[in-house]
Amino acid sequence: MNTIAVYPGSFDPITNGHLDIVSRASAVFDRVIIAVLANPRKAPMFGVDQRIGIIAAALGSAGVDAARYEITAFEGLTVDLCRARGASAIVRGLRAISDFETEMQLAHNNRVLAPDVDTVFFMTAVANGYVSSSLVKEIANLGGDVSAMVPMAALDALHAATGTG
Repeated sequence: MNTIAVYPGSFDPITNGHLDIVSRASAVFDRVIIAVLANPRKAPMFGVDQRIGIIAAALGSAGVDAARYEITAFEGLTVDLCRARGASAIVRGLRAISDFETEMQLAHNNRVLAPDVDTVFFMTAVANGYVSSSLVKEIANLGGDVSAMVPMAALDALHAATGTG
């Protein structure tokens, strides 16, 4: 049986925590669709095409088997993307107890919308437990060093966007 999972997120930018989750999910599922949210109501630091390029470069550098994942942009409900792509699971990462409450609500709502799609949680590695894309952007905008938090492709993009580095 070919198992497909969707890993949705803004990935603005992708962090080492995201890479860890993709790598581990790729070992559990036959295919992981990294679904980059293209939300026109938000103002991300990087456009969707740029985020996709950064993710592709980061995964390539990390040695994640390209046959195990694909990257796509999406709008709307994650469960609709799951149905359209034949995915039986949504992958989510958890950093702390505080994440669990929000993620549990999302998982329950998704289960109501799509009873045939389960949510699978991966605990982030301890080394990445404090990292979030929002925090990375804030630190980078203030000229701080985020090199331990993001892959090189994201670091290069952050330096270009913030004029630091």
